[in-house]
Amino acid sequence: MKEWIQALSKYNIGIVHQNEALSKHTTWKIGGPADAFIELSTIEGLRKTLSILNQYKVPWHVLGKGSNLLVSDKGYRGAVIYLKEEFSRISVNDTFVRVGSGFSFIRLANLAAKNGLTGLEFAGGIPGTVGGAMYMNAGAHGSDISKVLVEGEVLKENGLLETWKVQDFQFRYRTSRLHKEKGIILSGLFQLEVGERKKIAEDMANFKDRRRKTQPYQQPCSGSVFKNPKDNYAGRLIESLGLKGFRIGDAQISTTHANFIVNVGQAKAKDVLELIDYVKRQVYKAYTIDLVPEVELFGER
Repeated sequence: MKEWIQALSKYNIGIVHQNEALSKHTTWKIGGPADAFIELSTIEGLRKTLSILNQYKVPWHVLGKGSNLLVSDKGYRGAVIYLKEEFSRISVNDTFVRVGSGFSFIRLANLAAKNGLTGLEFAGGIPGTVGGAMYMNAGAHGSDISKVLVEGEVLKENGLLETWKVQDFQFRYRTSRLHKEKGIILSGLFQLEVGERKKIAEDMANFKDRRRKTQPYQQPCSGSVFKNPKDNYAGRLIESLGLKGFRIGDAQISTTHANFIVNVGQAKAKDVLELIDYVKRQVYKAYTIDLVPEVELFGER
């Protein structure tokens, strides 16, 4: 057993799984083993974990529901942190909702709707956690996290807890400050508006129905693979080249939506990466547009 894993186990601050296959924790069902997969339930446990990992200079990565993520076939030489319990609390005060980063983003949208609060209808079909949505400024249907977030609690790598206002997150299209500065989102405070329950429910049902008909979430996938270029759509460009259904190994461009890659069997990360590279080359060759992946890649190369 690695010395740092022994230290983590000694302090009994969470559940530590060794050599955990990350394919069990990603929506693509792809990914090799992590040295350690750590389930944490308290902020103090998280702080102590970061202290030990920093002491031993161990790389770490936070994992939510595993969407929008491609893990290397070789896995991850370090610790993967999974937040639960204390990080999944939620409270509603008038039009303000404070919610832990481990809370389901879809469940948050549904809860807001039941309380007659509008502003999160766009989230009704976005898989993942609140923390993951904040990390990447998730959005759909013309809205995103930056439109409804007031502030968020962020635990820095050195163990300091900071409160960031929405502008501190430096949100841009599908990215945030946390893409370049290491930290862990603990919670978010959202300000919504009072709306008509029937209208909110209808909008959410329409969005959900549209996603069900146009996106392949019944198959293992990560969500959209590429960011949409300015004034265009990645899916439209890929489909125009007749690439729907094209596959490498068991990684296939969805026949439902061309900006999704689905795992039709036992796809490997290398299959997905080769397919991403192929699509990028074909689109650039035809349109001189450089598609930028939206999915996050991590693990040993």
